[in-house]
Amino acid sequence: MNISAATTDPDKTGNELKAQRFQMLADIARELSGEVVFPTYFDAVLRLRKVLNDPNQSVANIAHAVLAEPLISAKLLHLANSVAYNPEGKNIVDLKSAIVRLGLSVVHTAALSIVMTQLMRAKGMAEFADTTHSLWEHSIQTAAAAHVLARENSRINCDEAMLAGLIHDLGAFYMLYRASQYDELRHRPDTIKYLIVQWHESIGVSLLNALGLPEEIVEATIDHDHLRNQPSTIRTLSDVIYVANMLSGGHIEWVMQDQSGTSDAITQLEQQYCNLRPAIDALATELRGSLK
Repeated sequence: MNISAATTDPDKTGNELKAQRFQMLADIARELSGEVVFPTYFDAVLRLRKVLNDPNQSVANIAHAVLAEPLISAKLLHLANSVAYNPEGKNIVDLKSAIVRLGLSVVHTAALSIVMTQLMRAKGMAEFADTTHSLWEHSIQTAAAAHVLARENSRINCDEAMLAGLIHDLGAFYMLYRASQYDELRHRPDTIKYLIVQWHESIGVSLLNALGLPEEIVEATIDHDHLRNQPSTIRTLSDVIYVANMLSGGHIEWVMQDQSGTSDAITQLEQQYCNLRPAIDALATELRGSLK
C-alpha cells in the first residue's frame, strides 16, 4: 500500500480544516465517554453478539437469529463450504449445519467482516476508497497470518486469533467513517491520515469494548503498531497480533514512519517466519474470496 503522510500538504494549515479535524476528535471523544453510536449496520452484530454470548442458546436458536440477517446468513453458508472449512468437499445447505461446522467464533468473525465492508461502502466514504481498500487488504492479511501463527502454538485458539487480526484496525475504519461526516475532511482525505496514526489504536480499543469483544482479544490489539522487542517465541495472543500485523505490510510503513528501526524489525520477522509465508498467503486468498 502506498500511503505517504505528506507533511508539507498545505491543506493541513487551513484554519477551517484544523477546526473540522478538532471537531471530529471532540465528537469521537464525546461518544467514547458515553454510549458509542455505531452506524446502523453495526446493529446486526450487536444483536447477534447477545445471542452468541448466551450459553443457554441452542444452535437452532442461534441459526434462527442469524436468519434475520440475510447477508450474514449467505456469507456463513459460503464460508462453511469454502476449502478452508470444507476440505473434503461435503457441501451443506442449511444454516444450522454451517454454524456447527464453523463454530461460534467464526460466526462472530464473519458478522464483523460484513460490518467492516459495509462501513467502507457507507455514504461519503468514496473519497477514502484507496485508504479503506488498503486497510481492508491489510486486515485480511493480518487475520490470515494470525490464524497460521496461532496454529503453530496449541495454547492459542486459531479462530480467536483470526478474529483479533481481522478487527485490530477497526479504530482506523471508524475514524474514516466519522471523517466522512465533515465536508472539509471528506474532500481532503490525505489530511486525516496523521490523526489516524495518533488515535486509531485507542479509539479501536474503546470500540471493541463497546462491541463486547472478549477482554483477551481487546488487550491483544493494544499498541499493535508500536515497535517492541521481537518475541523469540510466540506465547500470547498479543504476540500473535503484533507479529501478524508486522508481517502483513500494508499501512505499516505509513503508521510507523516516525519509529526508527521499523524496516529492520520487519525484515527480521520475515526471515524468522518465512516458512509460514505460503500458508499465510493461501489463507489470505481464501479469506479474501469468502469475506468480501
